[in-house]
Amino acid sequence: MSKILEVNNLQIDFSTYAGTVKAIRDVSFDLEEGETLAIVGESGSGKSVTVRSILRQLAPNATVENGEILFNGEDILTKSKKQMNAIRGNEISMIFQDPMTSLDPTMPIGKQVAEPLLLHHSMSKSKAMKRAEEVLKLVGIQNATERMKDYPHQFSGGQRQRIVIAIAIVNYPKIIIADEPTTALDVTIQAQIIDLLKELQKKIDTSIIFITHDLGVVAGIADRVAVMYAGKIVEYGTTDEIFYNPKHPYTWGLLESMPTLDTDSSRLYAIPGTPPDLLDPPKGDAFAARNEFAMQIDLEEQPPFFEVSDTHYAATWLLHPDAPEVNVPQEIKQRQAHYSELEKLVETKGGVEGD
Repeated sequence: MSKILEVNNLQIDFSTYAGTVKAIRDVSFDLEEGETLAIVGESGSGKSVTVRSILRQLAPNATVENGEILFNGEDILTKSKKQMNAIRGNEISMIFQDPMTSLDPTMPIGKQVAEPLLLHHSMSKSKAMKRAEEVLKLVGIQNATERMKDYPHQFSGGQRQRIVIAIAIVNYPKIIIADEPTTALDVTIQAQIIDLLKELQKKIDTSIIFITHDLGVVAGIADRVAVMYAGKIVEYGTTDEIFYNPKHPYTWGLLESMPTLDTDSSRLYAIPGTPPDLLDPPKGDAFAARNEFAMQIDLEEQPPFFEVSDTHYAATWLLHPDAPEVNVPQEIKQRQAHYSELEKLVETKGGVEGD
């Protein structure tokens, strides 16, 4: 596979009345053709700002201070407004968290799905509406032909999210950015939307960047995972590497805070403390104040990326050869055993009873 997207040394600042917020701090990652990359982290970690920069949809007070975003080898940051309009919604599209803020309540859904075709391909209205109907069927809207004239309020939350996905894929984009697309849905509908995205990815041969705060969702869709904290990527690797061999204490915290069927609700883990103020980022490791394993060097110097494998890197001083040995928390080991047993069950029986 070849790289369709490369983000290199991205730095984004926000000018505010209080000062300059260092929102994105030297972020680099890539996306391969046909791949799903998940970007994971708490609210405020910089996930959405990072992906919105790919579409050049940042707030007016945001400035890209450094870096490049290469799409098919060309830097998006140097494109004109007209060139970006040709890319946005056509070659790169976005699925937002809340479909009701993405859909026009005054326009029938058939017209809304057809609109990108009319905008980017100068397609006749009849042909665009026919294509919209086909795509609505593809995303699982029942009785799509009859429902083309219905309005967003006439659909359930899960159906509205399917309509938003239909709008995003109608031009068969090369990249789909899904920004927390299942957060507002119940777990059953979440699973259906994730399965739909995986199915559509194969059918239209696209790449996906999936933004979420929930590592549990990641396990079902991603090939690789980038963990973000305080405007930086702190660990990235394959999904198996992040789940079964995590190396950064922040990743441990995210994994520990995931509930399972065996979790005692009275003992649900939460990462202590709060993220740092990015008006004045810490001199050292941004996670040091919340890290029970922090050393003196964490307070003084930002850690580089240490190579765990050819595909797995983590920015933590715990991987330095001179660092003391720290074992993965016992709760994560138990969780990994739980996932392993579940995977074996799925492979043996072809599914989990009750799905």
